[in-house]
Parts: sequence; structure tokens; C-alpha cells
Amino acid sequence: MAAASAVSVLLVAAERNRWHRLPSLLLPPRFPGLFRTWVWRQRTMKYTTTTGRNITKVLIANRGEIACRVMRTARKLGVQSVAVYSEADRNSMHVDMADEAYSIGPAPSQQSYLSMEKIIQVAKTSAAQAIHPGYGFLSENMEFAELCKQEGIIFIGPPPSAIRDMGIKSTSKSIMAAAGVPVVEGYHGDDQSDQCLKEHAGRIGYPVMIKAVRGGGGKGMRIVRSEQEFQEQLESARREAKKSFNDDAVLIEKFVDTPRHVEVQVFGDHHGNAVYLFERDCSVQRRHQKIIEEAPAPGIKPEVRKKLGEAAVRAAKAVNYVGAGTVEFIMDSKHNFYFMEMNTRLQVEHPVTEMITGTDLVEWQLRIAAGEKIPLSQEEITLQGHAFEARIYAEDPSNNFMPGAGPLVHLSTPRADPSTRIETGVRQGDEVSVHYDPMIAKLVVWAADRQAALTKLRYSLRQYNIVGLHTNIDFLLNLSGHPEFEAGNVHTDFIPQHHKELLLSRKAAAKESLCQAALGLILKEKAMTDAFTLQAHDVAIAVTYNHDGSYSMQIEDKTFQVLGDLYSEEDCTYLKCSVNGVASKAKLIILENTIYLFSKEGSIEIDIPVPKYLSSVSSEGTQGGPLAPMTGTIEKVFVKAGDKVKAGDSLMVMIAMKMEHTIKAPKDGTIKKVFYREGAQANRHTPLVEFEEEESDKRESE
Repeated sequence: MAAASAVSVLLVAAERNRWHRLPSLLLPPRFPGLFRTWVWRQRTMKYTTTTGRNITKVLIANRGEIACRVMRTARKLGVQSVAVYSEADRNSMHVDMADEAYSIGPAPSQQSYLSMEKIIQVAKTSAAQAIHPGYGFLSENMEFAELCKQEGIIFIGPPPSAIRDMGIKSTSKSIMAAAGVPVVEGYHGDDQSDQCLKEHAGRIGYPVMIKAVRGGGGKGMRIVRSEQEFQEQLESARREAKKSFNDDAVLIEKFVDTPRHVEVQVFGDHHGNAVYLFERDCSVQRRHQKIIEEAPAPGIKPEVRKKLGEAAVRAAKAVNYVGAGTVEFIMDSKHNFYFMEMNTRLQVEHPVTEMITGTDLVEWQLRIAAGEKIPLSQEEITLQGHAFEARIYAEDPSNNFMPGAGPLVHLSTPRADPSTRIETGVRQGDEVSVHYDPMIAKLVVWAADRQAALTKLRYSLRQYNIVGLHTNIDFLLNLSGHPEFEAGNVHTDFIPQHHKELLLSRKAAAKESLCQAALGLILKEKAMTDAFTLQAHDVAIAVTYNHDGSYSMQIEDKTFQVLGDLYSEEDCTYLKCSVNGVASKAKLIILENTIYLFSKEGSIEIDIPVPKYLSSVSSEGTQGGPLAPMTGTIEKVFVKAGDKVKAGDSLMVMIAMKMEHTIKAPKDGTIKKVFYREGAQANRHTPLVEFEEEESDKRESE
């Protein structure tokens, strides 16, 4: 019998110690199933043979949250972790967590995280036997997987042939059709001429979807609803695909209106085995990217669940798949499903699958990469409870979900426990970089059923408090509380369909909230004068100090009796306050000229206006010209000085945080000056062009 791998030996020891330390009374309802799984592992692991490959040190060729995620499992197993980092990530969390860390170049990913040669060199220098690619970057790069193989380094992922076949969408559709997996009508041919693609779009019938042949994550993907917009959307998809995957080839598919996005987690091993770990619903998206995921998918009957899983396993076996993968389907209103693509890597949303199956999928990846068989048979994988994952992003939902960057001045999260996970790669004081994806964290919750999990999700979101940049937390609260979402009526057009309810403009703060904010400011600044006036939200608050320690606050024609004090808890300041006898508790943060209150009702921001004589910076563009919505690179410039433009005309394209943003003319006029060339870096809120309005527009504004 071959010797067991180092991973196997360490796993048995680690699991024995971990489970023996956990009193059974502390385990949530789903854990008895996990305990049975562990007992099965203990019984069989002693007899597991492997291919003799040892993994005692793994290099994580990624950054941020997923690098930290892999390191946590590696540490649990006694496997050393090696980090790589760009200059922008020198002080990042994943660097601090690793046993070793190596610099691999400048901030742009092309010169660091996408440099195969640099990463291979670090693996050799550190004597790492394996490389875990995480997701994004090189995770689905066939050339990188092949290079690892040539260098004798274990690539923790599928064989290069599977990445190739599934990474090229046209090839994958042919393989899936041959394997009996339903596919959507489309054009996946080699002729990439504009005319050919346009003709096939017309043959298929609008609306159609343009997709980058390589990659995923919504990059290089555009919906085209008419022939008139086809060319512009094609060019935009190609530019983004080239930037993200270094390949601008696309395919055309029929766009299924209001579909669901349902995906199945699969696992394969080197011994020809493959299993599915049930499905996830990832329908609710913006910019073709997932924002909230859940497992299992709501409303799916057991027989449909079984068909989905079996189709996904056929897909995996058709390409001799090894390791973690996800087979993505689109599903219509009658629960008919069609193969969309296969992601040959671990998915961002894998924790929801872990929560309902009681597994550690990164542990499985390491085991299988070491040559072991899949730890559980299909019959032994059971579904328990319901889980949600909410992705917390640095973005502004009210501004078309524009991603942002900046410092995390304050960051506090709900307490982690066996049914609540905080998956993140940042800490308070860190900065969300303009160079990478704007995801701050993933909040993952589990409960016995969907409604209980949804209640827990909303409770936990209210405890996730961030100051320093825009986030989507309030949007996620609106989304998770929407009646249609509660009912499980989800589809990929959910956000556009319910746009008004989900993206309500921020209402003026209630007078009671203004009283809370005023009291918080008074107590924080220790202002004890008998009477004074505050100005907030363009509302005057006349404050009178009463000798019993309370305050009388008059706002417009109403007077409030306010009493309270501050206290500290876990390095945070809280305001305990009573307004006209109604008591409340809120976390209080005062930053520059803004008061932030976080309570069970959500978050409130109250600005204290700066006197005009102190404000020296205007936020308006030059001569009405557009400003850079965020810091980024000017990818394309369409205009020059002297050009006349109409409102809505495209002026230039910016690339920032892995996304393409088209800057359009705000109104009719003439371009007087263009401030940036292609390839230049523009800072947030800087003017991009000098814009001379038409005379009629000038007269109207006077």
C-alpha cells in the first residue's frame, strides 16, 4: 500500500483534535450530519492510498479574501501557505496571514498577479509543491496550468485540457450537446467578422447576448436588444474581453428573457469519480455579476434538483474533470434548464454550498490534488438547511453601482459563529484599491430554513458598519427585505424590474434622528453651553441645556426632550438615547463633517454643512464638462478639440476596478479641450474635457 500523503495524515490529526474539542451541546442543528461525515472519514482515511504526491506547502496565486480563505484551511491542515503580493498589497491582510510572502511587482495585475513566470519562480524559491489559483486572475488559464505541470508543480484545479475545453464557450457547448446536456441556441463559430456576427444575431433573433469566448464574471458580456445597438455593444464587449482575458473573440446566443441563474457545484477526482453538491441560485445580479446567492435554489422540486445534479456530473465527466468546478445553467419559468458555461475553479459563492453540506471545499481541493478519492459518495452528501451569501462591495448603487475605492476608516462586522461567516481580506484602516475588484467581504449565514436564514441575513447586514466609502449594504437590506425576494421569485432581471423600490433616494432624516445626531455631537464634543443652534441637513436645531441633564431641541415648530449618554463596547462608541420618552441605541461615528448612526433600523448619515468661506473646492466640471466617476485608466478617446457632440454621445471609455465605463456628453456642445490621452490615469472627480455649451443652453441657464 502506498504511503498516505502528508495532507492525509495531517487532516486526520487536525479533524480528530477539532471535533473532540467541540462539546455536542454547542453544535447547531446541522452539525450531527457533519459529525457522521467525520466518523466516516476517520474510518476510511486509514486505508486511503494516494498517488504519493505530498503537499506540505501551498502557494496561493491570488490576493484578498480568497487568499485568506485558502490560508485558513491550509493552517487547519498543518499545510504552510505562501503569499504573493503586488506593491499595492504590501500591507494587506493576506500577506500578514501567510507563513511566507513574496513581492511580485507593480500594482497593475498584468505585471503582478497575472505574471505566470513570476509566480512559478516564487513557487520554486519557496519550495511550494502546489499552487492554488483562487478565482479570477490565472485560475482558468490553461497555459498556466500547463506551465505548472511542466515545472512539476501541482496545480490545484482541473487538467489543462478541461480548462481549455470549458474555457472556450463555443467548444464547451459542442461537448455538452454531445454529452446530452441541454444547450441554448447560438453562434459559436471561428468567423469573428463584424458582418458574420451581426448576421447570426439577426438569424437567432433579438434580444441576443454577446459573450466573451473566454473567462466569466460578467466581463465581455453585453445584452443587445436591437440591430441598431449591435455594433457599439460588440466593440465594447471586445474591448473588455481583451482587457480581462487577452482574447477578444465572442459568441452570440439567444437571450432568454427573465431567466434564473442556477448553478451546480461538482467535484471530480483522479480516479474517475464525480459528484454534485446541489445547486445555488445566483439570479440576482447587477452588471451581469452576482450580488446575492443562496443554496439550495428556492422552489426547486427534488426531481428537478436531481436532474440538475446529474446533468452537471455528465458535464464534468465529459471533460475528465478533476477538483472543484461549477456548471452554470439558465432556467426558464417552467424549470427547463440549459447549459450556459462551466467555471473550472472554485466559485466566489462556494461558502453557501459548504454551509448546507457541512463540507470544506478547499480541504477537498487539497485532498484531491494530493491524489485522494472524493471524501464522500453521492449518497453520503446530504442537504441540510438554507444559506445566503451577500457580497459587500465598495460601490454606489444610486450611481449605477459605480465601483469605488478608498480607505475603510471604520469597519465593524457581526460576530462570526458556526452559522455566520465573514469572508474578507481587509481590516479597518485598509484601503480598497482602485486596481482590483471592489468586493470588501462576503457575509454568509445559515439557518434551518429559508425564512430563518433570510431573517438572520438582514440582522447581520445591520451589524456590518462601514465608514469611508460608499457601499451596497443598505441596498442589500432593501433587496433581502423585498416581498418578491422573500417569496423566492428571483430572476436575472430582478433588480431592473424592482429598481424604484430597491434604489429609493435617501430620504431626509427624521426629526428624531436629527435629535439623536445632535445629542451625539454634543456629548462627543462635550459642548455644555446653555443654549446654541446646530445646522444639519439644512435644518436648524435650537438646543437648550436643562439642569436635570436633558436637552430641549426645537426643530421647526416641534420641540423634543432628549436625554442620553455615550458608552464604549468592543472599541466602538454607542449612543443610548431617549427622544420624547422613546429609547433607542445606535453606534455613533463622527468623521470630519458627517455624523453616522448605525441602528437596528439601518444607517443614517447626517451632514453638518461647512461654511462657504471654508469650502475652496468646487465639485463641478470644467464648463459643464463631465468628471471622472472614479480613478482609472483612459482606455479610448472618441473626441478631439473642436468636435461638436450631442447629449449622450460617447466621449471616452475608462477602465477601473476591472470594469469598463463609457463617459457620455451631458448635453449638446463643442469640445474645447481634451485633458487626457489614451493610456493616461485620471483621478476621481477630475474634469475629463472642457466643454463649451451651445448658445441656447447658455441662455436657458442664465
